[in-house]
Amino acid sequence: MENKQIIFKGYIDRAPEITDMELRKSKISMREVVRSMEDGEIVVKNLYLSCDPYMRGRMRDFHNSYIPPFQPSSVIEGFGVSKVLHSKNHKFKAGDVVTGFTAWEEYSVIHNTAQLRLIDNSDDDDNSVPIPLSYHLGLLGMPGFTAYAGFYEVCAPKKGESVYVSAASGAVGQLVGQLAKLHGCYVVGSAGTTHKVDLLKNKLGYDHAFNYKTEPHLDASLKRYFPKGIDIYFENVGGPMLDAVLLNMAIHGRIAVCGMVSQYSLSTPHGIHNLNTLVSKRVRMQGFLQSDYLTLFPRFVEDVTAYYRQGKIVYIEDMNEGLESAPAAFVGLFSGENVGKQVVRVAAE
Repeated sequence: MENKQIIFKGYIDRAPEITDMELRKSKISMREVVRSMEDGEIVVKNLYLSCDPYMRGRMRDFHNSYIPPFQPSSVIEGFGVSKVLHSKNHKFKAGDVVTGFTAWEEYSVIHNTAQLRLIDNSDDDDNSVPIPLSYHLGLLGMPGFTAYAGFYEVCAPKKGESVYVSAASGAVGQLVGQLAKLHGCYVVGSAGTTHKVDLLKNKLGYDHAFNYKTEPHLDASLKRYFPKGIDIYFENVGGPMLDAVLLNMAIHGRIAVCGMVSQYSLSTPHGIHNLNTLVSKRVRMQGFLQSDYLTLFPRFVEDVTAYYRQGKIVYIEDMNEGLESAPAAFVGLFSGENVGKQVVRVAAE
């Protein structure tokens, strides 16, 4: 059978382009693949693949990071939802649906299954709201857990506090804002298009939202929405936005640094000039990874599943069709083309 793959061509120090990846087609014999399987391995058919900004860092030849770089001329890897076809692993059987790291290809042999999670929809019944499988890459996946752990553990929110979220309609930001509203906070978000701003206000429940691209002075914009200062800033962007936020933090405010997507493709990142406010306003600024809080994952799944099924939160996906669309879907993350969590559907469920 044919196995399509997305190959990483080589390291870059600029914004990613579609031509940095290539579609490769090869023939495989599933019989031979199964025959050569080792104990502990599984063979999967990939159903959905996740496009995430952190993957840009893996396109740089930089080894001093929490995750190693991609290897040139090798298949790109990332989070996915996959169906088990064959198994030599006692934890998984044929027919199971799993989520975790896989390769950007139609069929994969997964050697390291330690971080794979079985998707169990056995609690679904005729009266419950079904959870789409692709949501295990967003709402109930790494982005959703990043929002959950970052907001509750790093931000340490209190009811009535003022919360600002940048890239607020993205995979992480859209859930942060909704969790903050459920917690009783005042929430403002920013995004890069009028459509996204409308979604923030009319679908995701933000108190206010603005298009940062049409605001000539970010400092003045933030003062307008936060006249008493920002208690919590969930940082997804970096650069000039962070500089403006630092001028508008409230005393004892908290900044959870989740990502800085505006800086990932710059050879020389934007310098931050207002760090002195961390001292004068006693602000705590903390970077974090969702993997720091994995002990909370079962509670996260339980809480967010309940919120979704009760209609207390919604989630927005941007779905591309076919493995061949994956490079364009990934590249679009860095120009704001996606609306919500970017996912690629590789095959029918």
